[in-house]
Amino acid sequence: MKSILSPVKRRLVRTFSNGSEGVPQWQLDLAEGGDPGYHLPGSAVWAVHGSMSPIVAGIRTLLMQSLHPGALAGVHEHSNFREDPLGRLANTIRWIFTVTYGSTEAAGNASRRVRQLHEAVHGTYSDNSGAERGYSANDPELASWIHLTFTDAFLTAHKLWGGSIPGGPDAYVKEWAQAGSLMGVEDPPLCEEDMHRQLDRWYESGELRGDARVAETVEFIRNPPLNRLLRPGYRVLFAGAVYSLEPRYRQMLGLAVPRLGPVALPVRSATKLVLGVVRLALGRRGPSELAARERLRRLGLPAADER
Repeated sequence: MKSILSPVKRRLVRTFSNGSEGVPQWQLDLAEGGDPGYHLPGSAVWAVHGSMSPIVAGIRTLLMQSLHPGALAGVHEHSNFREDPLGRLANTIRWIFTVTYGSTEAAGNASRRVRQLHEAVHGTYSDNSGAERGYSANDPELASWIHLTFTDAFLTAHKLWGGSIPGGPDAYVKEWAQAGSLMGVEDPPLCEEDMHRQLDRWYESGELRGDARVAETVEFIRNPPLNRLLRPGYRVLFAGAVYSLEPRYRQMLGLAVPRLGPVALPVRSATKLVLGVVRLALGRRGPSELAARERLRRLGLPAADER
């Protein structure tokens, strides 16, 4: 089985690491540091981020974030996502895994690095009333939207395709609030109910919208420039991300769960199958988690080997 899946593994590794054949140095560096970090084995964050469901969650996050015209303006006007989408993906993965598995110093440095890059991301956009409004990637309000859509996507995807969560959904939301704080979010939700309440406020505010630029972005997310070996599986995962969205957001994005006439296709089970293949190809534990466990063993924490 390993030999059959080895071409898939190579392509997946290259995709997630922006073309690198081996393990990027930043992942190996997660073995360094003088403290356990913000999250440990057995935490809700390790359970969610160590599963395969984040692959679907990442797609869902991009779809949701595109509904805020300020966030979307920042992406279109200040990033090269079309020319180098895998580079942007790799940078996002680096931040997520460093905050998840790194020491507190590494997590802080990674977050400061992202915020420094965000300093240049500012401009104006027309809101839904036609008024010109300013946006900044480091604005706490916009950072809140980014954090909420991330947390909601990762939690929802894990509920659908992951395993159990130690402490339940509330534990994940509370633990990942630390990441929001590192990125300048002033009031990150501390439980699932609060997260949904904040998302509802955004929806009811009238600030979100689906327009031609959103449709263009959705089409790019639907058909990114992936290696042809990965495209069939990605189509299923994209359908899974659409399936996981609330109907109100699907409508704004102009998306629908795939159907064959009146019959809904088995998207949930198909997504589970593809994620299972990815798990077989990549292995149970990724390099970032293994490096973190190495650091924890060095620090004398038995939990590193118990879970």
